[in-house]
Amino acid sequence: MNSVAHENEDFAGHARSLLALTAETIERGARDPFGKPVLSIALAITREMDQGRLDAATLEALVRHLRDVAFADRAGRIARYVGGLDPAVNEAALDRVARHVLRPDPDDSPVPWARFRQSVERPRYAVVFTAHPTFSLRADVARDLALAAGGGVPRPALSHRPDPPTLEDEFARAVDAIAHGRDALDRLNARLLGAARASWPERWSDLVPRPLILSSWVGYDTDGRTDIGWWDTLRLRLRMKRLQLVRLQGQVLAIPSAAGLAARVAAAIGRVEGQIALCPTGPEPEGVAAFARAIVTGRDEALVTPEPLLTLFQAAIDGADEAGRLALAVARAGLVAHGLSLAHTHVRLNAAQLHNVVRQRLGIVDFVEDPAHRRALLTAINTALDTVEPGPVDFGGLIAEQASAARLMMTVAQIVKHIDGATPIRFLIAETESGYTLLAALWLARLFGVERQIEISPLFETAEALEQGARVLDEALRSRHYRAYLEATGRLALQFGYSDSGRYVGQLAASNMIERLRLKIADMLERHGVRGVEVVLFDTHGESIGRGAHPGSLADRLKYLSPTASRQALNRASLPVREESAFQGGDGYLLFGTPDLALAVVARIAEHAFHPAAGPIEDPIYADTDFVADFFATVRAGMEGLVEDPGYAALLGAFGPSLLDATGSRPAARQTDGMGVAQRIRHPRDLRAIPNNAILQQLGWCANTLHGLGAAAQRQPETFDHLRRNSRRFQRAMDLAQHALAHSDIEVLRAVTATLDPGTWLDRAQHTTRPGRREGLVAVARALEGLGLWAEVQSMFRRVQADHLSLRGAWPDAPGMATREVLLHAIRLALIHRIWLLAAEIPEFSPRHGVTRQVLVAAILRLEVPSALALLAEIFPDAADPAAARDYGEPAAPRQAGAYAREHAEIFQPMARLFALVREIAIAVTHEVGAFG
Repeated sequence: MNSVAHENEDFAGHARSLLALTAETIERGARDPFGKPVLSIALAITREMDQGRLDAATLEALVRHLRDVAFADRAGRIARYVGGLDPAVNEAALDRVARHVLRPDPDDSPVPWARFRQSVERPRYAVVFTAHPTFSLRADVARDLALAAGGGVPRPALSHRPDPPTLEDEFARAVDAIAHGRDALDRLNARLLGAARASWPERWSDLVPRPLILSSWVGYDTDGRTDIGWWDTLRLRLRMKRLQLVRLQGQVLAIPSAAGLAARVAAAIGRVEGQIALCPTGPEPEGVAAFARAIVTGRDEALVTPEPLLTLFQAAIDGADEAGRLALAVARAGLVAHGLSLAHTHVRLNAAQLHNVVRQRLGIVDFVEDPAHRRALLTAINTALDTVEPGPVDFGGLIAEQASAARLMMTVAQIVKHIDGATPIRFLIAETESGYTLLAALWLARLFGVERQIEISPLFETAEALEQGARVLDEALRSRHYRAYLEATGRLALQFGYSDSGRYVGQLAASNMIERLRLKIADMLERHGVRGVEVVLFDTHGESIGRGAHPGSLADRLKYLSPTASRQALNRASLPVREESAFQGGDGYLLFGTPDLALAVVARIAEHAFHPAAGPIEDPIYADTDFVADFFATVRAGMEGLVEDPGYAALLGAFGPSLLDATGSRPAARQTDGMGVAQRIRHPRDLRAIPNNAILQQLGWCANTLHGLGAAAQRQPETFDHLRRNSRRFQRAMDLAQHALAHSDIEVLRAVTATLDPGTWLDRAQHTTRPGRREGLVAVARALEGLGLWAEVQSMFRRVQADHLSLRGAWPDAPGMATREVLLHAIRLALIHRIWLLAAEIPEFSPRHGVTRQVLVAAILRLEVPSALALLAEIFPDAADPAAARDYGEPAAPRQAGAYAREHAEIFQPMARLFALVREIAIAVTHEVGAFG
């Protein structure tokens, strides 16, 4: 048996003992109003460590055991979440979808050919793979988790912690997920083609089904990023083109009638591979010039539109046997659906980047945020749109361009000219709060000649944007240029964000605000007389409740994001709707981690996309509008109050960021490099949204889903209870709260806040009988006084506790955190306490690089352990200076080897080992919660 598996079996008994202790302590604490049960469990673990019953190796094995049990449970939940992984069952689901599209009434005749064709040749749903920082598992562990969901046996692993992700890592993992998704889409399209063949044997091969499509912004998202150059975007876009062509080649190569098609694809692959080989790694002119020559001169052979292939496809289909015709029709559908790429392309930037380039080029200097200047800004940009003429774009201009928004639009222009000119590119704009932003994007697109090839999409995510989104569109639609743009492209793309909105106003309030915004947009489009335009509703949620995902099942997630009321409002305005949803980073890719998982996801999405039209809405939540408005306004007010509480920022920033490994290519906090100069978290905005949410999970309190709910429920408890039991829409919202409660525990949060209290350490010092321990405990208390966090954190805790008491009063049977998860939190607190006590043993030293011992200990209290240990290794070298071993021409004096061996053996190395275990427990907690952030 593998040694790691054997260890886990050996320590299962120890785990059972500690679980029993945890359960007993929690039960006793429930009867003791002055108790701190989780802190008591941590102290009991500390005593076992002191007495040698829990040494480092034993703790590591214990944590691995708890982590692996949580891993196995998570795998089982994933399988249930997607509706099961039996391929036969999910293939049958696709068959049912195809039969339903063909024959909505099973007792009636099939629909007419034109109606069937219209139903399946319009994309109804898009899956968007994003690069959000949720790569919380090493790639091989993530693969094992996906396999385990299907019944596979994971390989034992010492650690599940991720390696720091690079852009290349993110791209490779996205490509694997997209490839599985494309395979599943082919199976859906084959079912639709098969249904058509049975009813229209003479015409079925004319059908090009594409009801579901895939998109990606991995490598194309420059919102707040400086590490992705235009050369990276072009290189990755060319690789996506090559992957599409290679996929196509594999689909047609063995079909005799497709020999000409296969040869043309092979020629395109060869040319694209040459372009990739010459793609520069930076803006060095000589390399860029060589690449430019390759991509310009080879564009026709490399293909810039699928049309030459589609002509060859028709001839191949005409000459193929029945099986070959179906295979070719499926391959053609994938090509038409996705163009010359494995997935559609989304680029993204921030509204401020657009405003900057317009300020530079047009001299429009008024601030968009100032309402007094709004009319002047809109007039100025409309005047600019009256006269702007497209100009040339070349690679030399890309090198010279300094404005990031202009560079991105020029990159889009080069993609359109030289890589794929037939497939629209989504142009996502984060933090859109004015119609001026949309018109500025239109002006820039027109300037670079890509107005007809891009889909300009505002992202509504801030509270301001969610409240004023309809006004933003109203301002844009008052421009004849914007209306003409929508008429020409036939599509209005809108993006709704959940991470930032949820962390500032609360997830429950955010989802309500998004639904209200959609209803307002439907009314506003109808007032403007917008007709014949497809409305794309892109929900940029994630896989966790902190990022807006329903925790129960994928079917519920799709319904929660797309309430019937808003879809019906758009349908009443005669506006067809395409829904899109994000699958964010590692967590999202996991749901496409195997062919069976991808098939299950596609089956659930297909069932949702072709779900029969709902009748009148009878959900009682829509009848009691006063309660709904009051309830969600109260949730929002509570969360906004918490966000502005200085203790909330102090709690998040105390040591929360250090609990997490890097899970993306951007830092969790906006900070400067160097010991002692890390920016203190003074407001949640100093953290990025996903790490903010992940820290809350690790602290044992999902505040962004829970806070304010108690006050809201307490106002009308009877109505709250009635809707929770009788409104499916309200139930789905409360499912998020229920999941949050299952992974939140006020006693865990109390233990965290008490850990930051100098008084806790002084109380321990007063009661300790262990020789030498009192001095260390007092030293930690003194250091914590220096951080100055306690008073603010304790005040914040009382705010949270009061709201939680209100919630428990209105919802007495709400779930709580499982014993195993509480134990993980307690073990980690014991480890943190031990790390801090080791910090108290660091010898005095002269300031080094401006860092004093006090500053270094404060850094360790914030768990900035790796950087602290690196400096300590420099201050207290373990090995003798190698220069001492040289021959200096005379007898050597005695050398003192390893002058600081004791410090390394007894302080620094144990600290490093304990800190690694702290990070491993973070992964175990993520397994328990089921997603990161």
